[in-house]
Amino acid sequence: MTHVIEAPRAEDAESLGTVQLRAWLQTYPNEEAGIDERWIREHRGSCATGEGTAQWREFIVAANQRPDLLFCRVVRSGTEIVGFLCGRRDDMVALGPMYLLDEAQGKGAGGRMMSEFLAWAGSAPMRLWVTEYNERAVRFYERYGFKATGEREIWRGRLPNVRMIRDSASSVGPG
Repeated sequence: MTHVIEAPRAEDAESLGTVQLRAWLQTYPNEEAGIDERWIREHRGSCATGEGTAQWREFIVAANQRPDLLFCRVVRSGTEIVGFLCGRRDDMVALGPMYLLDEAQGKGAGGRMMSEFLAWAGSAPMRLWVTEYNERAVRFYERYGFKATGEREIWRGRLPNVRMIRDSASSVGPG
């Protein structure tokens, strides 16, 4: 099925929270880090609740009102959202969150979303956090010119994240 990439609508808010939780459940379980389904639902389950839906709706509306400051694209497979990429512009451009469900990976949708995001960001320096053991995501970001800085954080005491940046001079793309 063809993946369509477009700006989300306010009524997509519930789907975004559900996709975010599903992506976490597919991506982040890690016995060594002590991260299992229970831990994920405890720490990220709220994204798929009424409160999470309200936060997503607020972000979508704000992104539509201030597209110069906020970016968000969804990937649709038919009528179902299977991924998204969001970002914001302040002193630097922050990329994230970005998620694609397993069934949508490896089909070019991530690269197409990233191309739209890079066009939106222009020549501004960019930063993101990526989970250290999510090697597929790390390699994906490296293909677009992001480099690890050595800065680390342990989210909620367990999830090891690393900072990646892309400087304003980078013009790297997939290759």
